[in-house]
Amino acid sequence: MIIGVGEMIDRPADPAAALEPLALMAAAVRAADDDAGGGFLARIDSLDVINLVSWRYDRVAARLAERLGITPMRAVYGVVGGETPTTKIHEAAIRIMNGDSIVAVVTGGEATNAVAKAKAAGVALDWTPPAAQPENPIVASDHVTPLAMRHGIVQPAHIYPFYDHAAAAAWGMTPGDALAEAGAIWAAFSQVAAQNPGSWGRSAFNAEQITTATPDNRYIAWPYTKRMVANPAVNQAGAVLLTTLAVARAAGIPEHRMVFVHGGAGAAEPVDYLARDQFGHSVAQDAVLDAAMAVAPGGFGAVELYSCFPIVPKMARRSLGLAADAAMTVCGGLSFFGAPLNTYMTHATCAMVRHLRATPAAHALLYGQGGYVTKHHALVLGSGVPEPDTLMRPRDVQMEAEAMRSPVPPLALDHEGAAEVETFTVVHDREGAPAYGSIIGLTPAGKRVFARIDIAEVGALERLDASPVGAAGTVTVAEDGLQHWRF
Repeated sequence: MIIGVGEMIDRPADPAAALEPLALMAAAVRAADDDAGGGFLARIDSLDVINLVSWRYDRVAARLAERLGITPMRAVYGVVGGETPTTKIHEAAIRIMNGDSIVAVVTGGEATNAVAKAKAAGVALDWTPPAAQPENPIVASDHVTPLAMRHGIVQPAHIYPFYDHAAAAAWGMTPGDALAEAGAIWAAFSQVAAQNPGSWGRSAFNAEQITTATPDNRYIAWPYTKRMVANPAVNQAGAVLLTTLAVARAAGIPEHRMVFVHGGAGAAEPVDYLARDQFGHSVAQDAVLDAAMAVAPGGFGAVELYSCFPIVPKMARRSLGLAADAAMTVCGGLSFFGAPLNTYMTHATCAMVRHLRATPAAHALLYGQGGYVTKHHALVLGSGVPEPDTLMRPRDVQMEAEAMRSPVPPLALDHEGAAEVETFTVVHDREGAPAYGSIIGLTPAGKRVFARIDIAEVGALERLDASPVGAAGTVTVAEDGLQHWRF
């Protein structure tokens, strides 16, 4: 079970005084130890560090262990992925269940805000010297295929709209309806964040303030404004401490402060977004949430749905059967609480543990996601001791996801002629003006095309704003070798 959680937030007036990520994580781990009553640091035998981006370290887990003055038998630095905190907490619980660990900690932290401010001010940070070859760096992935790069559709904000537009059409919603749902969800998230002392952002917004483009809330990619996307410019760290029931009881930890890991599951979509069966939902997400609901047949007393972009909780809440106005976060979301890149779900776990201590529930859900609707992992927590077999359920439900997958349309990148819109995205520039767009379409033979669209063309932007999913168009192959779309 989880016996301690700790968080650290750093807001120095002078960027030169900012704490580096290793220091932030060390403080969070110590806070988790204090939360558990103290005395567990030296007993940590398993250390997982979530992948960080804001500073170039080598030997990340070893360096953190040295700062903490501990010598765990296992010290591992993770790979990139927003789902990795839930995955690593789940794996730590399994190791403890199997007798391979007694006291484990999962931690992550970022200082992106401090790095950016120091660079802007020309301030040298007196931190651990950056490594020439950092451990597990972010590298160009299969998401960023040469074709995607030529289209300029490579960032998360460029790709999530594919799902947002396709899902809205599949649900029979107008663009206005879909935007209103997103605004209502995000407004509720901002209210939770405003009450969370660990939040980077402390302001609550209404739906109109979130979805309406203004000079300080420009469009990033239609329909997402700045307040609708994750905010990584933070200095935050979190840590989660786990052990056995016997050790917790021997340490005198009150039963009401123990939060048990009941189980969970993970699955993934193909990394190349053009190799997915459709964009109206994610079969990997569906399989993962189905597995979580099987662990908690009576439902969840609280949920945290990953919230890098509104489409993620919009899809998840439908898979879970939640109402549109259901509470979907206990932490505050990546736009408002803050998005320390891969480690938001560490903070969400901290918030959920505090929530369950204050408001016990048989089951609560933590759902994390990584990549571009790519990797999914759900973790079920609860206030009481789980049934003996729940943590032994298979945590890999990839086969279940594949069984739900429809045939993937083959790419027809040389197709010219008729096609209909499957989904689309429109990328905006730094001033918030529409810059370019791409359409994923289907030929009459059911093959997939990927075509640029000239938004300067008369009427094109109006058609896109009206969400033309299912509309007919014509594809040609231009001199640049890319397919181009015209309505």
